Amino acid sequence: EVQLVESGGGLVQPGGSLRLSCAASGFAFSLYRMSWVRQAPGKGLEWVSGITSGGGSTTYADSVKGRFTISRDNAKNTLYLQMRSLKPEDTAVYYCGKPYFGKDYATLEYRGQGTQVTVSS
Repeated sequence: EVQLVESGGGLVQPGGSLRLSCAASGFAFSLYRMSWVRQAPGKGLEWVSGITSGGGSTTYADSVKGRFTISRDNAKNTLYLQMRSLKPEDTAVYYCGKPYFGKDYATLEYRGQGTQVTVSS
C-alpha cells in the first residue's frame, strides 16, 4: 500500500521559513518523480514543485521560484520542501504526491493527507 505522510507544517510569520518532509512507503521511491502541490482556502489544487527520481532536475511554479527548494533523500525514502521568504499567500495545505508515470508533475496518482502551513503575523 502506497503511503505518503507529510510533516513540518505550522504557523510562521511573513518572511519566515519552514521545511516540509514527506515520508514515502509502499513503492520504490527512488525510481519515481515526485511533486509538491498545495491548496489554499477556497481554491483548487496548485502544483508547486517537482523533482526527478534521482534528484538531478527540479522545477517550480513561478509563484515559488527562488523561494522554495525541493529535494529528496532516496536512502531515507523522504521528500522535502524548503520554504523561505514565506508570504501570506503561501498559506495552504501542502501535499506531496507521486505523479502518474509519463504524465506531468501535476497529475498525481497518489497524494498524502497534507500538512497545514499558515503564514501570518
